Amino acid sequence: MLEIKAVFFDLDGTLLDRNASLVKFISDQYERYIKELWLIDKQHFMNRFIELDCRGYVWKDRVYSQLLQEMNITELTWEQLLEDYLINFKNACMPFRNVQKVLETLSQKGIKLGLISNGKRKFQRDNLNALGISSYFDTILISEEVGLRKPDPLLFQMGLDNLSVSAEESIFVGDHPENDIQAAREAGMLGIWKHDDYWMEAEADFTINDLYEIAVIVQSLKGAEINERF
Repeated sequence: MLEIKAVFFDLDGTLLDRNASLVKFISDQYERYIKELWLIDKQHFMNRFIELDCRGYVWKDRVYSQLLQEMNITELTWEQLLEDYLINFKNACMPFRNVQKVLETLSQKGIKLGLISNGKRKFQRDNLNALGISSYFDTILISEEVGLRKPDPLLFQMGLDNLSVSAEESIFVGDHPENDIQAAREAGMLGIWKHDDYWMEAEADFTINDLYEIAVIVQSLKGAEINERF
């Protein structure tokens, strides 16, 4: 049977429930700046921010500039709001169900763990620390830090090299059909797609709804009995 020696994870939308975290953050930010924003309907402010954010694919300098312009907010600058975002988003970070449990289970079974994420170095590391999961990973690769971005195959190969494993012995878990799953499979890894209604479907080796399903898949690939259940 195939022996899996390493499991790599994406961060946003895979381990970090970014949608829920973003809603919490923007709600909290509105309250922090209530003196400047009180004339703006809170729900409208939140909804428009989330729309402009485009699931994180638009950086926040542009988001805040557009938001302030549209809502004719003159008592704040986009720089102020961006700095607040960089400082305080970590305080709103919310994990998906079973994140720590699956990382613990895989680690206890001798599986090496890696994280490969696009994004800003300090921002993503702050979020990882806020989730309390940094220590589980044997390698952490963040695009700004290493100068490569998914879906660049060199980034996946760097992760494999860091853990001294082959692509055939490795799994990548992510939510983006192209940047995560297609890229990982093209690098020779198995791809587990964490289902996301936004994307609807992905060409993956496995599809999951709950992260703990990863432990079940790894065990089944190793041909071992699956005794652990929640």
